Parts: sequence; C-alpha cells; structure tokens
Amino acid sequence: MQEWANQLCENRQFGSKMTDSKYFTTTKKGEIYELKAELNSDKKEKKKEAVKKVIASMTVGKDVSALFPDVVNCMQTDNLELKKLVYLYLMNYAKSQPDMAIMAVNTFVKDCEDPNPLIRALAVRTMGCIRVDKITEYLCEPLRKCLKDEDPYVRKTAAVCVAKLHDINAQLVEDQGFLDTLKDLISDSNPMVVANAVAALSEIAESHPNSNLLDLNPQTINKLLTALNECTEWGQIFILDCLANYTPRDDRESQSICERVTPRLSHANSAVVLSAVKVLMKFMEMLPKDLDYYGTLLKKLAPPLVTLLSAEPELQYVALRNINLIVQRRPEILKHEMKVFFVKYNDPIYVKLEKLDIMIRLASQANIAQVLAELKEYATEVDVDFVRKAVRAIGRCAIKVEQSAERCVSTLLDLIQTKVNYVVQEAIVVIKDIFRKYPNKYESVIATLCENLDSLDEPEARAAMIWIVGEYAERIDNADELLESFLEGFHDESTQVQLQLLTAIVKLFLKKPTETQELVQQVLSLATQDSDNPDLRDRGYIYWRLLSTDPVAAKEVVLAEKPLISEETDLIEPTLLEELICHIGTLASVYHKPPSAFVEGSRGVQHKRLPGSSGSGESVESPDPGSATATEAPPAVIPSQDLLGDLLNLDLTPTSTTGPPPPSSGMQMGAMDLLGGGLDSLIGGDLGGSPAMTAGFGAPPAAVPPSFTAPVSGGLDDLFDLGGGVGMPVSVYVPPKTLWLPAMKAKGLEITGTFGRRAGVVQMEMTLTNKAMSVMTDFAVQFNRNSFGLAPAGPLQVLTPVSPNQSIEVVLPLNTVGPVMKMEPLNNLQVAVKNNIDVFYFSCQYPISMLFVEDGKMERQVFLATWKDIPNENESKFQLNDCHLNSDAASSKLQGSNIFTIAKRTVEGQDMLYQSMKLTNGIWVLAELRAQTGNPNYTVSLRCKAPEVSQCVFQSYEAVLKN
Repeated sequence: MQEWANQLCENRQFGSKMTDSKYFTTTKKGEIYELKAELNSDKKEKKKEAVKKVIASMTVGKDVSALFPDVVNCMQTDNLELKKLVYLYLMNYAKSQPDMAIMAVNTFVKDCEDPNPLIRALAVRTMGCIRVDKITEYLCEPLRKCLKDEDPYVRKTAAVCVAKLHDINAQLVEDQGFLDTLKDLISDSNPMVVANAVAALSEIAESHPNSNLLDLNPQTINKLLTALNECTEWGQIFILDCLANYTPRDDRESQSICERVTPRLSHANSAVVLSAVKVLMKFMEMLPKDLDYYGTLLKKLAPPLVTLLSAEPELQYVALRNINLIVQRRPEILKHEMKVFFVKYNDPIYVKLEKLDIMIRLASQANIAQVLAELKEYATEVDVDFVRKAVRAIGRCAIKVEQSAERCVSTLLDLIQTKVNYVVQEAIVVIKDIFRKYPNKYESVIATLCENLDSLDEPEARAAMIWIVGEYAERIDNADELLESFLEGFHDESTQVQLQLLTAIVKLFLKKPTETQELVQQVLSLATQDSDNPDLRDRGYIYWRLLSTDPVAAKEVVLAEKPLISEETDLIEPTLLEELICHIGTLASVYHKPPSAFVEGSRGVQHKRLPGSSGSGESVESPDPGSATATEAPPAVIPSQDLLGDLLNLDLTPTSTTGPPPPSSGMQMGAMDLLGGGLDSLIGGDLGGSPAMTAGFGAPPAAVPPSFTAPVSGGLDDLFDLGGGVGMPVSVYVPPKTLWLPAMKAKGLEITGTFGRRAGVVQMEMTLTNKAMSVMTDFAVQFNRNSFGLAPAGPLQVLTPVSPNQSIEVVLPLNTVGPVMKMEPLNNLQVAVKNNIDVFYFSCQYPISMLFVEDGKMERQVFLATWKDIPNENESKFQLNDCHLNSDAASSKLQGSNIFTIAKRTVEGQDMLYQSMKLTNGIWVLAELRAQTGNPNYTVSLRCKAPEVSQCVFQSYEAVLKN
C-alpha cells in the first residue's frame, strides 16, 4: 500500500503541477462518447489528456468501466506517465471486468521484459494488485523473472508481489517454488530487497502460523543485522520485528544481537525506536544481571524513551502506554527519570492520566518527596477527573512506600480542609485503603473524616465512610447515630452503600450489643423483607441466621482479621505482561490486550513469550540467582470480588453427598429453597389436580390409575394403537468443549469444558491448562446453589501438579442432591475453582438434556391422559429449522439423550412423534414433534407443568438433532 501511495504522489509530479484540477471540473453530457474518441486519437498528448480525465472521473466515483477496452489499448506506449495512469485504471476495474482484463496480460508480460527497470517493476506490481484468479496463472512466469532481476528495485517489488499472490492463491505460490526464492532473497546484497523479503515472509507466516517459513538461524540473523544499517526506516521495522521472533542460543549470541541493534535507539522515527526497544527487552531476558553489559544496556534504554515524550501528544500517549509495560517489567530502566513524567499544564487529559500512572509505578523512598509535592499541586487543578486521579495517587503512594505513609495522610488531611466536595470524597476513599494497609496507626484522623459526613454524595465515598465507622465503631462515641442517619434513606442508596451499611451495623451490634439491638433489627428487616435485591437479601439472611444461632461464630466471621492490601493491585498479570512486551510498538501495547482479543480471524493470534519462560528447555549460560523474581508468585492481592464472589466465598472443601442437606434454621427464610422438591414452586402451586398428574409427575408411573383405563374420546386415541417405530438408541450427544475461564481472568489458569451423561451419571468434563509461569496444585471445586441441585459427587481429582504450559483432562461426576435456587437462565451454573494461587469464579450453562433420566418413557395411556391434563396455556411451540433428518432418524438420535418416542403416526405426509422425558427432580416433559417429508423445518410442541423448563428443553432438541 505504501508503494502505491508513493506512486500516486509521483503521478502528481508529472506534467503541470497546479493545473490537474481542471480534470475534475467537467460536467458535460455525452462525456463517455467524447472520451472514447480522444482515447483512440493518434495524438499522444490528446491520449494522455483523455486518460487523465478518465482517472479523474473514476476518482470522484463516476462509472467509466465502459471505456475499458479503449483504455487498455493505451497501454502500448513508451510514456511512463501514461502507462502508470492506465495501470491505475486497470487495478480499479479489473475485478468488475475480469474477461476484459485478460486482454492486458500480453502487455504486462511484455513490460516485464522492458529495458527500463521502472516499467518492469510497475508491471509486476500492478499484476500483483489485480486480484483476478484468471490472471494469476499468467503472472507466474513474469514474477519468476522479476524475482531474479538484475535491478534491486525490481526484485524488492517482486518480493512484495509474492505475498499478494499468496493471499489470492496460496497453493499456486507453493507449487511454483516462490517461497524458496523469497527465502533466498534474504541473502540478497541489497538491504531493501532483504527488508521486503522479510516483510513478505512475515506476512505469509502470520496467515499460516504453523508453516515455519522464517526459519531463523545465526547465519540468517547475521544477514538481517547487516542489512539493518542501510535500510529505509520501514525496512528497519520489518527486520527488527523479525528479529524479535528469534530466540538466541545463549547469552553470548543475545549480547551480540543487542550490541548491533542498540544504534537503532537513536533513530529519528519513533516506530524504529520502539521496535528496537522490543528486541532489546526480549533479549535482555537471557543476559545475566551481574554482566557489565546488562547495566550498560539499561542505561542506554532510558534516553530514547525519554526523547519520545517530546513528540506531539498522540505519539506521547503511544510511548507512555509502552513505557507503562516496560516499567512493570523493568522499573530500573527509568527509575532516575521521574521528572520527565511530571505533568505539563498543556498536556491533554489522556497524556496526564498515563503520566500519573507511571509516576506511581516509579515512586520509591528516594523520590517520594518530590512525587508528593507534585501530586499535591495536581490536586488543586481545575480538571475534575485529573484531580480525582491525583488524590487516589497520593493514597497509592502511601500504600506503596511505607515510609511516606504519614506524610501522605497529612497531605490528604490538608486536601480535606479545602472542603472541595470531590476532593474530600476521593480522600476518604483512599484513607479507607490506608487504614486497611496500616491498622491501628492513623485512626486519630477519624474525627476529621466524620466532620465531612454530610457532604458525601457519591456511592463509593459514602460506602468508604460507612466502612470506617463500622470498622472503628468502638472508637467513635456516636457511631450508632452516624449509621442511623444513613439508614433513614436506605432504599434510595445504591447497592454498594446498602451492602456496606448492613455489614457496618452488624459490626456495631457485635461490638455494642446492648445499645444497638433495635438498629440491627431495623437494618435486617430492611435488607430481607423490604428489598428486592437478591445480593442484599442473601447477605441479610446470612447475618440474621448467624446472629440468631451462634453469636460467637458471627463475631469470628464478621470481625475477623482482614488481610493487608497490596501496594500494586493494578499490575498486569505476568503471563499477559510477557506477551505484551513481545508486542511493543503495536496496537496490543496501546490497548494492553493480546492481539487475540481484538484481531478477528486466524491472523495475529499466536501467543508470544519471552525467552526462558516458554518452556523450550534451552539452557541459558550463567543464570543469575536473582532472576527468580520473574517467576515467583505475585503478591497476595485481595481480588476485587464481584457479588458472585461474595456468594461463593466459602470453605472450598469437597461437599459431602451422603447425608441430606442441613436443616434450615427456625427463622422464616422466605426464599431459602426456591425450588425444593423439583421445580414445584415454579408452577405456583402443588402438582395436585387430577390423579393422572399425581402419578405422572411424582414417582415413575408404575401403575395406571383406573381413570386412565377408561375410554378416552378424541383424535389422539387411535395413535396409541399403532406400533411406535422407534429406532435403536444411539450414543448420547455431548456438546463440544467451550472456554469457561480465560487465563487472563484467572492468573494463568484456563478452563474449557462441557457436560455429558454417561451410564446414567452426569459428568463435568474439563481441560485445565496452566498458562502461568508457576506450578499449580491443590485444586478444589464448589458450585453455587442452582435450579436442579447440581453438586460435585466427590472432590476434583487432579492427582499431579500442573506444570507451566501443561494441560490435563479432568472428569468430575455430579449428583443432584445439592441446595436448590432458581437461576436465570434456568440452566446457569456458578462455579468456584480453587488452587494454590487463588480462588476463581465463572459461570457456565449446562444442556438440560443431561438431566433426562433413563426411566423417562411413559406408558401410552398415561401419556395421553397427562397430555390432556396439562392446561393449553402451558404448551410452548417452537420452530426447528434446517434439520435434514427423517422422523425415524430423529427419533433414534433423541432416544440416545433419553428423549423417548411413545408413538408415531403419519397424517397427509406429515410424521408426528409423541415423546416423553423426565428430569432428575421428577418433572415430566411431553413433546409432539411434527416433520413433513422433504421439509427441513420441524415443529416442536412441549407441554409441562413447569413451563419455565420448555425453552431449555427445546435448546436440547436443537443441539441433539443438529449435531
């Protein structure tokens, strides 16, 4: 694309420079006819003018494809300018006129042998840009010649053409041996040819990740490094990006490459600088830290990064996002450069916020005084967002540098005295974190905080203040009055404040039980009876039950000692950081996301790793004992748990499955067992009614009540006299595994899985993959309450530690005797998985077909009576499209998933299957499947006393029949 942009610029420079605008101003009628005449003129000048008019019309969007043969005739010329214009026209219209484009092939072939190298290159470049299959076969011979042309300009153009041709017809390129020729060009004497060959091979390798086209070895690397010094800036970027994919054999080779790449750090183009930084950051991993050169390299990396910050704001932002990654990996590079990250008054907000983030990352005992002075200054700025970040930054400094904590608290108190509303609120939020980090140290400031209680109107600040009052209630004389003032508008508060207020009042009650009994009853009543928020209600019930059954246990739970918070809670996960370092200078380093997160399709999704951590097994000479810091476990950080986390924050020991669920407390727990005894409560009443239903939906229908034997009038009678043509059962359908827990969200643990039913046992089948750098052990699993009482039937059997980059298959048997609660959607399952690193939460959906039991085949008379007994409003109809099975094949397939065909009848070419299935909790579902011969669309009618399950049952029909 860049070469074509250059060509358009060259075209502009031909002829009169300021008069080309005249070609865009004509509005004549019959213009095409006039142009046709001019294009066929004998005068060269007139021809050229006509082609310019055609190109001008094409540029503004007019359709001039009717002139195709006339323009093609103009190719037979020695005039380079005219030829370029005709080639531009060809590229634009060849796709819509492929048959006409073939007329130009002979001229292309002829031009590829022209004595003028510019024309040879132009011909092969244009042929590569004409994306018409019919032309590609004619391109091979000219391209082969141009790849071995004596002129380097032609060779470098031909190299790029190979990549374009590969995109159109990969097989043709491989068959013709162009890839081998391209590899040979890496040894070319001209550096631009080398750069273009590398660019073309890299492009092809990206679309075919497993092809191993760029087989890099020390000899090839040496050639690339030699060409690096003489390339254009784009050529240098291609070569540096290629070098970044190479893994040196040892630290000597790594040092040698670093020495030859280092001069690129002083290049004027920022893209070249970042590409060089990427190579050096990668190869530094293999250098021993006690090596003199290692220290020298660290010093050399700082100045170019600092220089990038003197560019325009947009470039500064890109540089800062990359520096943010570099500082997280190697803070020592810029530890003496704090001042360049100080904010300027005219910096845009996006630059200011990035600089602020990096300042915190570089803050240390040595520079904390000047950092705090700067941050205090920023807190008086006019930009509200920036001021908030600055106040938060002061809190982060206190948590990160312990020696500065007192000074930070003092600074925050000064800011609170300014009485600026949003400053006060941010200060209170960060002081809460400081209390968590340094308990029993700075509580003397609580009185000052309480003075500002009335001015708090933001949920986060109100929640922080309530936490402080609840946590230190014994030190605040009027704590009950303060919390009671919040309670007055309880229902108007946000969920965050309501949850915090509930916990704070329970803490207060446990500390001062006699004075606050009425207050705690009031808040528990508000949370459980008057609130429709399930999280608030659940927490209220838990506290209520704890307080009423075992106050001592309540005290141990609610007033338990809290772990200290870590200084860096926003560090990028180490595995992801490694990958992003390998993508410095690309969009991934600006988004701080791996390419696979935002690049669609197969390109760009290879995961890169720094050397030494990819599990390659290659030894590195002179390992440094200090290098273990790269792989040690990250600091213990309290995860920012969502409410799912709160629900599942339980002791993750395998649940016992032998006894019944624990009895509930004597308290009235309104929503405790939403679905006890199957999905009864979904129906809004008991399953009583006719005797038919009592038999049909309770235990298996062993005996038919007398009412069933009576003759039944209606159109369904006769179908039960037919032999139901049911095929032999086939194997049960198991959905393919899907990604449940991505590694990015679980500190390197990736879980993919599915559910199945094998030999009557429900199973959760998982693949656990360790994408972190440390070994994973001590796995356990627990489920939240769910619609069908699914629970692990035993512990998660991971018998051996999972090493980095290792995957293991695990099968977890399940039962359905766990606690029940209606989920949305009904088949949603919330799972907590624990290992030696942390506890992780995810949700997945199971196919309801795995809950269909083997004794789900109803007797015919029972089916008939049950169908009639279910009200019509409980019937749900669904359309199942694109199912190319006949009714017998469908019946056989469904039987494999315990959907049993009771009978079949055919009316006017339409097959009707009557089916039954029974869920593990005793709920029966009846179905009518209609299939018209030759029509791939089925109609499925489902009847059930609990119509809520119908949608999930239909999804199972769809999954089984379409797979």
